Amino acid sequence: MKASFQRFYQHFSYLELEQAVEYFSILGGIGKNIELDYFDDIFSMVESNFVQNFSKFQTLVSPSYLLESPYREILMAVARGDGKLYSVLKKAKVSEALGEKIVQELVDLNVLKVEASRESPLRNHPKHKLKKEQRSYRVQDKLRFVQPFMRFWFGFVTYYKKDLALGKGDAFLENFEKNYDRLRSLVYEQLCDELLIQYYEEKSPLISSGSFWNIHSEFDILAVTQDKKVILGECKYKDRKVCKNELTKLKAKALESGINVDVYALFSKSGFSNELLQIQDKDLLLFDLNDLKALTS
Repeated sequence: MKASFQRFYQHFSYLELEQAVEYFSILGGIGKNIELDYFDDIFSMVESNFVQNFSKFQTLVSPSYLLESPYREILMAVARGDGKLYSVLKKAKVSEALGEKIVQELVDLNVLKVEASRESPLRNHPKHKLKKEQRSYRVQDKLRFVQPFMRFWFGFVTYYKKDLALGKGDAFLENFEKNYDRLRSLVYEQLCDELLIQYYEEKSPLISSGSFWNIHSEFDILAVTQDKKVILGECKYKDRKVCKNELTKLKAKALESGINVDVYALFSKSGFSNELLQIQDKDLLLFDLNDLKALTS
């Protein structure tokens, strides 16, 4: 993700950092195949490119058979859900045996990557009895798109392809405007994870990082350093400052999930409240949008 964002930012060097993140969440991975005019906002860019030039962008989905069943259904399920492997296959109505085979092919094609679960099994011993509500729970890996463009295509474009092929974009644009936030939020989380990796490179390199999920909750970032320190991160891509309340909620979630945290890291597009900024604590890291510039050079 870091290298891809770096190339994108350098190719479209006239974009502000916030614009670069937002455009990357849609066009990441195909930057060198297109030229962008300077648009006032993300919605104008999407309308100009994906409504007025739908067929041109469809040719960038490669290999082209990904647009057909059952690949299409699996990729749509990854793009529109939480990415948990067997939840994806169920949503795509594909058997686990066939689905696992197709997923491996998509990984080999560098379309998808597997984010391995770091959750411990609920059952530690064959005779260990689980609570009734836990018996059907299954520890699952997550599937992620390697490039943001493919996630955007299968999450937003494919469903409306018949309309778009006819130049009709109203329903597509309405859905995009309603759900775009989840698209850029995940990309922001992934970039923040890359930033944290870079931040710790010369301090105590991370031996694992990325999102974390278990039966209790989900976290944007959970990282472990070489000297076994646990860092828990929360990423907020909002138009308002992050307040101390977010740190309090994150600590409560960690306690509920049984995670012993050494360092908390908050990432915010719009900065932080004065109350948070005034906290003098070596176990709290604060990163705003401008800190992402460290990934661009």
